[in-house]
Parts: sequence; structure tokens; C-alpha cells
Amino acid sequence: MNILYPELFPYRTFFLETGSQHSVYVELSGNPDGIPAVFLHGGPCSGTKPDHRRFFHPDKYKIILFDQRGCGQSLPFGEMEGNTTQNLIDDMERIRIYLGIGKWLVFGGSWGGALALLYAQQHTQSVLGLIVRGVFLARRQDMDWFISTGANRVYPEQWQRLAGCALPQGRDNFVEGLWSAINTGDERLQKQVSVEWQAWNGQLAMGKAFQPQERIECDEIPELTVQQVRMELHYAINCYFIEENQILENCGLLQAIPTTIIHGRYDLVCPMEAGYSLHHALPQADFIVLPNAGHIAQHEEMIDSLVRATDCFAGIQD
Repeated sequence: MNILYPELFPYRTFFLETGSQHSVYVELSGNPDGIPAVFLHGGPCSGTKPDHRRFFHPDKYKIILFDQRGCGQSLPFGEMEGNTTQNLIDDMERIRIYLGIGKWLVFGGSWGGALALLYAQQHTQSVLGLIVRGVFLARRQDMDWFISTGANRVYPEQWQRLAGCALPQGRDNFVEGLWSAINTGDERLQKQVSVEWQAWNGQLAMGKAFQPQERIECDEIPELTVQQVRMELHYAINCYFIEENQILENCGLLQAIPTTIIHGRYDLVCPMEAGYSLHHALPQADFIVLPNAGHIAQHEEMIDSLVRATDCFAGIQD
């Protein structure tokens, strides 16, 4: 079974100016002359982590990580103005052009996978290949499953804690209720929304491995966490700044791009139907269903499959 490659460190970091108030943190690691590969983190607003470099063979790949606008080390943290999906796609092109890269492998999971597909649909000529994990298609039904009429039936007690944070207008639009709550002048309510949003995410992503004692009390939660959750809700309430079903409807543009889709059977954040639907729209793609994995990339079965996918793309044999 494949494991992550050994820890490695960037050989270059910089902030890319965007012509706006946003400065995007970018780092390069691995082989400067290797296959260019860009990693797209999830969230939105979760940021990159050192282990994200380790899905790629460091001798074969030029590994590019960046923190999307308003998160991670990008500045200013939590800034929502000028922070849309199109802005993120444009930032990716700025990075590619700035680095003098012709084409690159685009690798993303969950929200990062949605961003990878949207980028590739606009910049097909810039993409060597796609590796998409834990497919998120940013449709209304995906958000309904996640937040109101799906996963709440699996963990009703955890969901009730989150539902209790929504302001009254959330009775008809749960995202709107949470958005209003986190933007209220009540600091304690803002922190309560942030605590319960992260606990809900953790419960669905980790399943039985999630421990209630891992919950952070409201008084202990930092302002940066409130800003992160506000950013996630900023994207959710704006329907991720795309049209309904936009990703699937534009998959005809991706038929010539080598694509690998990897999905865990027990993914409760992004259910299997999304991966199946993407494969139906991209029948030429390799579709790998992991029988025991859920949403998180750190599951041993998921790590094995993701590393195998990047090795295969680089021509590394088992």
C-alpha cells in the first residue's frame, strides 16, 4: 500500500500580487524541473498544509501549493471583497503565467476538486491532467444534503446543535440563517455558529472517529476561526458563484483531458452520487471507488489511491 512521500520543505515561497487588496501565498517544492502540479485545497478557506506536498514524488514533480484568497497565509485573512470563484480561477492563471508553466497537473479534493474542474473548463489548454477526490459539484442538492435534508438524518443530535444557531430566517433557508447569525453583532453567537459549523464538518468528515471531547468551547475559539467559517458561508450563500449544475453541464469541454476521479463509498460530506454523476459526464475518466473510505484525504485507502494516481501520471510503476 502506498503511503505519503517523506516530509519535504519549499525551496521557494512568495506572495503573488493580484491587482487587488489580495496577496496570494504561493510555495514551490520538489523538483524545479519536474512535472508541474498544482494542489487546490478545500474549504473554501481551509488553506494548504505541509502534508499536501507529500502526495507527489518529490523527484518527479514541481509541486505548487497556494492559499486561496482570504485564507491560510494569503492576505488579508478573511477578506470577502473581491473573493469569488472567478477570482480564484484568475489567481491560478496568474500563478501559472508568472511561473512560466505551459501546462500543469491540477489536483483537488472536495471544494478544491470543484475549483479544479471549473478552472479546467475555462483553461483547457493549460491542463495536463486532473485528479479529483471527494467530488463536490456545488449544486443546490449538494448543499441541501450537507446542511439540511440529508446528512442531518445520520447525525440528528449533532445537526440540532448547528440548527439551534440559525436565526429565524433560517427556517426556510438554513444557510441564510447561519449567515445572518455569524454576521450579527452578538460575538458569542458568532463563536457558537463557528464552533457548531466546525463540529458538524468534523462529524461528517471523520464519522465514528470524531470525538465530542474534541469540541472547542465558545469562549476559547479565536477570531480567525470565526473569519474562516464566515468565508465558507460567504461562498455557500452565494451558491459558490456559479450557475446551478454548471460543472456537469460543461464537462464536454474536458473530454480530452486525462482525468482520475477518486471517491470514498462512505463519504458523508460529498455523497457517492456526485462522483458517479461526474463519471457519467466524463466516461473516459478513471473512476475509483474506495469501499472503506470516507471524505478525509488522510484515510489510508485514500492516501494509497491518490499517491498511486500521481505516480501513474508521472510514469512510476508499482
